[in-house]
Amino acid sequence: MVAASLKQPLSNRKDSTMKQRLTIGMVLIVLSSSIAVQAADLPQYKPLFNGKDLTGWVNVNTDKDTWYVKDGMLVCTGHPIGVMRSDKQYENFLLHIEWRHMEAGGNSGVFAWSEGTVPEGRRLPKGMEIQMLELDWVNQHKHKDGSLPPIAYVHGELFGANGLITTPDNPRGTRSKSIENRCKGKGQWNVYDVVCVDGVVKLSVNGKFVNGVRNASIKKGYLCLESEGAEIQFRNIQIMELPPGITTQEQTAPRLK
Repeated sequence: MVAASLKQPLSNRKDSTMKQRLTIGMVLIVLSSSIAVQAADLPQYKPLFNGKDLTGWVNVNTDKDTWYVKDGMLVCTGHPIGVMRSDKQYENFLLHIEWRHMEAGGNSGVFAWSEGTVPEGRRLPKGMEIQMLELDWVNQHKHKDGSLPPIAYVHGELFGANGLITTPDNPRGTRSKSIENRCKGKGQWNVYDVVCVDGVVKLSVNGKFVNGVRNASIKKGYLCLESEGAEIQFRNIQIMELPPGITTQEQTAPRLK
């Protein structure tokens, strides 16, 4: 039996083929538009540092010249000890930040879910600290008996500072130490990718997740960058905000003006 389509006049078959192509083309256009709209609605990374000035940051208790921009990098002199904070609070987010110490044994860090203020008699705020130490720090800060602190301490330790409470994944007392040593030393860039969601923090150091805490008593607050005695440089600081969770007033840092 001859196929019905072959019995159709050639002109009719051409018209049918053209209609099919037009229909498929319209479907593809609609699908492409839908995908584009959905992509636009997806969370996106946004810069926290524009590479030009300190827009978006507020000095808390450091000097006017503690923080400055040079060659597209955010430079911290390390003096005096203190912080500057983000101008807005964050709850659930992904943070990407690149840093390098310029002095052996340098000390710094970034605070998540911070109150963004410094209690009287202290120099650093309440918050969830993601530690940034130069590798020689352990050699410069021996215990009283002459032994060295654990090397994991300088490879991205996590802890609640000044009253913020957490449960450590890899306990060193109340702190959580990295399970693999991945930080690079003086003058070399390190990459931290930090997941902060619903009181849980997971830290990736130079491409691998190696540390975490959970049950943070504060789950929404300010980001702070720390000045603590040595020059440190930052670049490519980006944040992706995620949907909010069920966070009570008691789990939220006080809002500052």
